[in-house]
Amino acid sequence: MAIAISLHLLAAVVWVGGMFFAYMALRPVAGSLLERPMRLTLWSQVFRRFFPWVWVSIVVLLATGYWMIFAAYGGMANVGWHVHAMLGLGIVMMLIFAHLYFAPFKRLKKAVSEQTWSDGGVQLNRIRLTIAINLALGLLVTVIGSAGRYL
Repeated sequence: MAIAISLHLLAAVVWVGGMFFAYMALRPVAGSLLERPMRLTLWSQVFRRFFPWVWVSIVVLLATGYWMIFAAYGGMANVGWHVHAMLGLGIVMMLIFAHLYFAPFKRLKKAVSEQTWSDGGVQLNRIRLTIAINLALGLLVTVIGSAGRYL
């Protein structure tokens, strides 16, 4: 159980922490210092490095979460509301990320490679909004997961 909880927490920290850093620190600096071509190229490369970690985090979160629910607690009927909420919101986050990865990120990479900067700007804005939604959900899931049983 200790290994599952540790891996679960580490995966959540990687994903949510990465979104927090990208949205709250990197985005404002890149937006204020870099011209569009350099900014879009930077984001395309940042996402190329970060998104594989998100995929790993998703696999680890699902594997450890379901392992804890079924092996340690004996199934969904035996866990509190906070686990149901965490799982439901986590799956929503995963679906949102899959959309982001296979639609706007794919189009951003194409726009950068073709140097169609206005198209890239549209896609980056979609990614920004999507990450803002997932970051809010991720922070909410963090609160539910850590304090839910005490509410």
